[in-house]
Amino acid sequence: MLTMTGIGKSFFGVRVLSGVDLAVVPGEVHAIVGENGAGKSTLMKILAGVHAHDEGTIEIDGRRVSFGHPLDAQRAGVAIIYQEFNLLPERTVSENVFLGREPIRRGLVDRTAMDTATARLLAELGEASFGPRRLVKRLSVAQQQVVEIVKALSLDARIVVMDEPTAALAEHEVELLYRLVRRLQERGIAVLYISHRLREVFDLSDHVTVIKDGRLVTTVATEDVTSEDLVRLMVGRDLNGYFPPRSTSVGETRLQVTGGGNDRLHDIDLKLNAGEIVGIAGLQGSGRSELAKALFGADPFTRGEMTPVRPRSVREGIRAGVGLVTEDRKSEGLALRQSVRDNALLVTRAMGRGARRSGVRELLERVRLKPPREEQEVRYLSGGNQQKVVLAKWMTVAPKVLLFDEPTRGVDVGAKAAIHDLMRELAEDGVAIMMISSELPELIGMSDRIVVLREGRIAGTLPSGSAEEAIMSLAAGEVSS
Repeated sequence: MLTMTGIGKSFFGVRVLSGVDLAVVPGEVHAIVGENGAGKSTLMKILAGVHAHDEGTIEIDGRRVSFGHPLDAQRAGVAIIYQEFNLLPERTVSENVFLGREPIRRGLVDRTAMDTATARLLAELGEASFGPRRLVKRLSVAQQQVVEIVKALSLDARIVVMDEPTAALAEHEVELLYRLVRRLQERGIAVLYISHRLREVFDLSDHVTVIKDGRLVTTVATEDVTSEDLVRLMVGRDLNGYFPPRSTSVGETRLQVTGGGNDRLHDIDLKLNAGEIVGIAGLQGSGRSELAKALFGADPFTRGEMTPVRPRSVREGIRAGVGLVTEDRKSEGLALRQSVRDNALLVTRAMGRGARRSGVRELLERVRLKPPREEQEVRYLSGGNQQKVVLAKWMTVAPKVLLFDEPTRGVDVGAKAAIHDLMRELAEDGVAIMMISSELPELIGMSDRIVVLREGRIAGTLPSGSAEEAIMSLAAGEVSS
């Protein structure tokens, strides 16, 4: 169905793709993997008509094509779901889905037809938590990603590109996406699937193409490689285990909540100890992010006890030594048009403390920023490097408690390993860490114990190394612990 041969692309004299080949047949799920900056998204944007290729050819059904505009690619049956959201927050779900191609009846936009079609697509996804008339700004990050998927489905495309489609989805929503992808396969639709989550690659794909530094490394049948093989091909080296070893000792209690509650949380009993990483699991809407914000003081507890301090604002939380690495780093964690240095100093400046200009470079080196250029605008960094800047921002104030909400969302395997190492190093330095993650293997591999939330309450606590089935059973309410 699709053949891309010898694709090359440069931006301002910088070579980003060189001689990349890709071939896809109808009904195939073809994974494309590589580190951030490898060229995966650029290759897909060329296919989607966002960028023109400098070299090579593209053929669909044996016919040579060249797209000068995304609409040309859409007409040829290509739809793309971008990693970054492309939604209008002040408009409804259905208005976003049909933006620019609204159905017309008697000279007016047929909103009923739009709502009906959008509702049908949402039903196909199994999404019942919101409807077609909900304003996008009222949706969670995960729900907004679902809208992006619905937009692509509405185009009735024959080739669907999914660029990190599950980056913001909870575990049960990932399963819904799996079923959708398989239905697309059954209809003969080719799916190009970009993901850093190797589990998804092995669960879904028939073939996998590895790209490194803008060049094709190999294309192989997925069943013929292991996850270790793919990591080695992507990063050019072996990663000795995906996760650093767990702590052997736990220190004093840094933060304790007894009977904590607010509008979204109920009867929370939780201890965060020095040197320990506590994982937080739960389905979307279970209260995971709300728990982090309550501990931080952004949406404080209104009931119960919290010691040694009970922050009632973000400023009080920071003064108490609590930091929060937010789920959405671009909208809540960074000033994208400011420099790396200015972002690293955001917290110290906001708190009126002396700006540690002399220590910024050392912090950037410690978080393994590549390269540690202090004057570069943060918006030009990869997702992994942006997350490292967020970490550096909090390390400037030496927090006693650090709360991570989806710390490796949209981050490649090399950056994931670096962030995991940093988290463990901070724990060993005596920081109490709480980590929220929708990736169960990450929770199991990183956590010293796992707290499972359900409907704003703690459903149970599990020891390190617990099985995924045990976590999901608690999260779904199938058992109690």
